[in-house]
Amino acid sequence: MVTSIGFEGSANKLGIGIVRDGEILSNCRRTYITPPGEGFLPKETAQHHKDNVLAVLKEAMDQSGLTWKDIDVVCYTKGPGMGAPLATVAIVARTVAQLWNKPLLGVNHCIGHIEMGRLITGAKNPTVLYVSGGNTQIIAYARKRYRIFGETIDIAVGNCLDRFARVLKIPNDPSPGYNIEQLAKKGKRFLQLPYCVKGMDVSFSGILSYMEEKTDSLLEDGWTPEDLCFSLQETIFAMLVETTERALAHCGSSEVLICGGVGCNERLQQMMGAMCAERGGALFATDERFCIDNGVMIAHAGAEMFKAGVAMPWQEAGVTQRYRTDEVETVWRTD
Repeated sequence: MVTSIGFEGSANKLGIGIVRDGEILSNCRRTYITPPGEGFLPKETAQHHKDNVLAVLKEAMDQSGLTWKDIDVVCYTKGPGMGAPLATVAIVARTVAQLWNKPLLGVNHCIGHIEMGRLITGAKNPTVLYVSGGNTQIIAYARKRYRIFGETIDIAVGNCLDRFARVLKIPNDPSPGYNIEQLAKKGKRFLQLPYCVKGMDVSFSGILSYMEEKTDSLLEDGWTPEDLCFSLQETIFAMLVETTERALAHCGSSEVLICGGVGCNERLQQMMGAMCAERGGALFATDERFCIDNGVMIAHAGAEMFKAGVAMPWQEAGVTQRYRTDEVETVWRTD
């Protein structure tokens, strides 16, 4: 029986969670929210994490009903992510591990999402669509690694949505993507937009530039913000479904797992579900508790690594903004 605590702080979500053999004992989170029309910068985001991390740690420990003596391993997000927020939370994780005299493990953020999705949904060996503010990847497991079959060649899908929200001055509370999703449900007209799929890769910068340049004139011509949100969602999600289906066919898989913050979008799940149904496959997805960045996913992935015998020397206990999903050998998977 392994009990692990996970610290996540790669972007504007600060999360700490505790897991015992796949059972979630606590899942606490704070989100740094900026005014409408503004994004979040590394320095201010890091300060938010610094201001809140001890309160979230206490909350997570209290919620779990455990003491530090019950923890077997301390896990933290090593990357990818924003440098300053990553480093801020990693410092706390290193300090806690030293104070408690516990082993420390750095976890790949993307793999945390995948392993959490597999745990919650029960998916065995899915083709994974990982979509968030900073990442867009189509992933499948092969020979002890999560292989990237396709990805964005410029900006992530979540970043595209967030930046379009700024154009429309859509509030960032609870998140820009969620607010775009709600507006899109009321859209009635579809605007033809640039569609950019290059083999297994996708590109979102062109469609974003088009929307940034045309939004004012489109609104003057009678298009509503709801129409524009609807059109943007339909187009970029169709791109993701197309590339995921191609990976599904290549791998001969019958399962698709959507993970990452954008993964809790109901319309994306609906479109992907329709594709899976046509192929006789199954879609696996979770809600905002586990799709959005959280400490539980880092705790769970770290626990799997720990049980498989993975150890990390203290001199390697840093962070890296660029930490590829396929860099990690998945020694905990035996299939």
